[in-house]
Amino acid sequence: MTERAMRFFPALAMLLALPVSTRPAAALDNIVIAMPNFTFTSTPNLVAEELGLWAKYGLQVKIVQIQGVGATNAMIAGSADFVQAGGSTLTRAAARGQRLLAIANTAERNIVMITMRKEVAEAAGFDAKAPLEKRAAVLRGKSFGVGAINANPHAYLLAIASRAGIGPDGLRVTALEGNAMWAAFQSKQIDGMSNSPPWPLKPVVDGASVVIASGPDGDPSNAINFAYNVILAKPETCEKRKPICVAMGRVVTEAIAYMHSHPAEVVALLGRKFPNLEPKLIAAAYDEILKSTPKVPVVTKQALENADDFNVEAGMMKADAKLKSYDGLFTDEYVK
Repeated sequence: MTERAMRFFPALAMLLALPVSTRPAAALDNIVIAMPNFTFTSTPNLVAEELGLWAKYGLQVKIVQIQGVGATNAMIAGSADFVQAGGSTLTRAAARGQRLLAIANTAERNIVMITMRKEVAEAAGFDAKAPLEKRAAVLRGKSFGVGAINANPHAYLLAIASRAGIGPDGLRVTALEGNAMWAAFQSKQIDGMSNSPPWPLKPVVDGASVVIASGPDGDPSNAINFAYNVILAKPETCEKRKPICVAMGRVVTEAIAYMHSHPAEVVALLGRKFPNLEPKLIAAAYDEILKSTPKVPVVTKQALENADDFNVEAGMMKADAKLKSYDGLFTDEYVK
């Protein structure tokens, strides 16, 4: 650079005069997070990506979708470092002798809704103001799409049906992804849906369905203070690679704080991530998510016990197999 150029760019001249550090930037820890499906329950992950929180706390993240309990099995097998799954997945695994560790909970209500085609529900005598047991009676003999078999959406449908004395044989259930679920509903292959937002809300927003039961609104009562979307790791992961568990806790804590303090910005973010969804559907779905998002993502004994009771009610665990203790299955160390 000439002397004349240096006079016109003094800041650049000063920068060039500074010694260049040869020390490399700190390397990011590579981690893999497995998820059973991508719905609006993934919002904390999307916020973390948007705000650069993964890198801020030293993580290079790859998120993979593996349907149903396969996501947890992948983490157990070592193909992923963390899994985001239901507390019921944690307690079922513990009942079988597979101890996992819950380090955060991003949803403290059961974020599942059961919606049904309006004319089918009305023909079965549906009354939106009736007690849950009465509303659940309209499920008998009907067909439903669920996000995954033996995962939370399926368990929720079974648990609500049991309130009306309806067993698994009294329902027809098919595992369907979001868009396929909508297509099956439009073609009348299914009567309703049991899943987390936005999928079951679309026909409600469109005026084609009614809500039979809603976890975010407190159906059933033990759907509140619930371990719905917990971040699980193998205990040895947090023993041998503690910094990644610390970082994960900090990312989640900061992301959900932003969700509460900047709802309009998060709705706009979801609009960019899901450009094919109508704005009114995105706003309605985020309302349900925010109802269920804790201010601090701690896992509690009561939340896990409610998940256990939910397993029993859904018929996915025998009552005598319910855990006697939850010690060692959760910690608040990483979200304090």
